[in-house]
Amino acid sequence: MSKATIGLTVAHRRYVPYSHAHYAGNLVDGAYVLALFGDVATEVCIQADGDEGLFASYSDVQFLQPLRAGDVVEVKAVITRVGNRSRDLDFSAYVVCRGRPDQSESAAEVLAEPLEITRAKGTVVVPVG
Repeated sequence: MSKATIGLTVAHRRYVPYSHAHYAGNLVDGAYVLALFGDVATEVCIQADGDEGLFASYSDVQFLQPLRAGDVVEVKAVITRVGNRSRDLDFSAYVVCRGRPDQSESAAEVLAEPLEITRAKGTVVVPVG
């Protein structure tokens, strides 16, 4: 029996290792955050429907700020619509801690306010049953 309800929210946090930096300034590509959105969507499906589900589509993706190696990023998925087999999700990604290589190689700080870096809308599908 499905437990999918509007408002069901799942969040993950992850440290972004320096091995994921692809660009000058230790920038990480946007695909990294999209992969995290896929992970959090999978947990939403497991919690709501007892199945990993399948990601069907994104209807909107906005990259608002950069993600850098050394950051701690939090991603969230919220169910916004429940269909027979589909669920619409709103995704958000925030940097909650940021590396400070200007101070030392291992310096970092907790941000006073999380910095929204990416938001998206997507649809997942789960088996009938």
